[in-house]
Amino acid sequence: MRPLTQALPGAVTALLRGVPISAGKVSFAWRVAVGPGVERVSSVRLDGSTLFVDVTDQRWANEIARSSPVILNRLQRLLGPDVVSRLDVRGT
Repeated sequence: MRPLTQALPGAVTALLRGVPISAGKVSFAWRVAVGPGVERVSSVRLDGSTLFVDVTDQRWANEIARSSPVILNRLQRLLGPDVVSRLDVRGT
């Protein structure tokens, strides 16, 4: 028997991959990938395979851009390898 903390990521991935791509699915995957703190200060929109990330502050934009390889990897594991190929981060 595996601990719940090890089983949940696989369960979330299996659930997400079985559902068609939608704005809600992408937003949920974003929250799982970055956590509630970053999710609160950002909004996302998928256009083609580019995920546009708008944030409330340039400092957040810099932090997300710096972390984009890790975030992109998480999103690809959650949504599938071909759904998001790059992040375009914009601060206001």
